[in-house]
Amino acid sequence: MARRDLESDAVTKNSREENYSAPPSYEAETYWTSWLVPMFVVANIAVFVVTMYINNCPKHNLSIQGKCVAKFLGRFSFQPMQENPLLGPSSSTLTKMGALRWDNVVNGHQGWRLVTCIWLHAGVIHLLANMLSLVFIGIRLEQQFGFLKIGIIYLLSGFGGSVLSSLFIRDHISVGASGALFGLLGAMLSELITNWTIYSNKAMALVTLLVIIVINLGIGILPHVDNFAHIGGFLVGLLLGFILLPRPQFGWLEQQRLPAGVRLKSKYKAYQYVLWIVSLVLLIAGLTIALVMLFRGEKGYDHCHWCRYLTCVPTSKWECSSDT
Repeated sequence: MARRDLESDAVTKNSREENYSAPPSYEAETYWTSWLVPMFVVANIAVFVVTMYINNCPKHNLSIQGKCVAKFLGRFSFQPMQENPLLGPSSSTLTKMGALRWDNVVNGHQGWRLVTCIWLHAGVIHLLANMLSLVFIGIRLEQQFGFLKIGIIYLLSGFGGSVLSSLFIRDHISVGASGALFGLLGAMLSELITNWTIYSNKAMALVTLLVIIVINLGIGILPHVDNFAHIGGFLVGLLLGFILLPRPQFGWLEQQRLPAGVRLKSKYKAYQYVLWIVSLVLLIAGLTIALVMLFRGEKGYDHCHWCRYLTCVPTSKWECSSDT
């Protein structure tokens, strides 16, 4: 997710590494044709085109910060580089289109911005980075688990990222699908954990996935990157993975062919049921508490002073905004 001129994640890196795989029987049972993720990509691109049409830089730009970029595009040309280096619209246009802004959400009672902001992007660079990530991560997950589960994870993770971002960031607008993308990464991690016994070469897969996650979250401590959206989306996706993505234990499918009364195994292992219940309780409680705090106007930093270092660590090279 971007605080106006942002792109956070290099989450594109490797979606799901080929380091581990389920037994052939699982692949045959769970393969789906991916159509929802491509539709998400098309929708994001369409929203960006509409945003640029409404932005109309040649008409609204006052040339205070320079001239419009790529003027040959007409009303689709970009704001001056000094204003938006990601090649995109102005902050006012993004706000008009539904960008996440604390004052509008809480004081303006525009809770719908918690959802609309994940479909907006600060610029072409921001859009390309997120859509490439979505294609690499989302398509394979949808092929393995179906459009319904992955769609729920994507949307709820984006919503969760928006909620956590609003609790901590008040002075900047925020847009982008990064929270939803981190939710898919979180779901990949929990899916690997909850289905641990059916995978081969799982230790290497776990290490690889953790390295990718840590690197991408680490990028979030740079200035102008909304790491709270990443963290919120990741946590929601992690919990949803335990809830929606457990696979039946090995051998359960074969037992269905046996005569009645012969089956010895339950569909899932005991630890999968425990993770399912705990994750469901934590997800409902976490989102409920966060939403109550948000609409009561509470600021996250009042309850977690050290959390400012989760989104920006000041150094001799840069300073953090007043939000943190």
